[in-house]
Amino acid sequence: MATVTELKAVLKNTLEKKGVLGHLKARIRAEVFNALDDDHEPRPSLSHENLIINELIREYLEFNKYKYTASVLIAESGQPIVPLDRQFLIRELNAFEESKDNSIWPPEEGHGAKHHD
Repeated sequence: MATVTELKAVLKNTLEKKGVLGHLKARIRAEVFNALDDDHEPRPSLSHENLIINELIREYLEFNKYKYTASVLIAESGQPIVPLDRQFLIRELNAFEESKDNSIWPPEEGHGAKHHD
C-alpha cells in the first residue's frame, strides 16, 4: 500500500503535468495581490505608453505560453482584459508584421520610421 508521502508525490506530479498546479499557484498569487492591494488608494491611470508596453509584454507572455504570468500582469497593471488589436499595435509602433511567424519588427531605416526626440 502506498504511503501518504507517495500519494502526495503522485498527486503533485499529475497536477503539474496537467498544468493545474501552475494555474493554482498563479491564481493564489493574483488573489494575494488583490487582497493586499489597498482599495482606498487609487491606482495611477495607465498612460498610453504603458498601455502599449504592457500589451507587448502580454503578447510575449502569451506567445511563450506563460498564461498564468500574463493573468497576474493584467490583474496588477490594470491592463484591459481584452487584448488590444494587433493592427493597432503595429500602427502605433510604426512596425510591420512578418507573415511567416506573425512577429512584429521595427521599421528598417528609410521605411517611414518615426523618431521621437
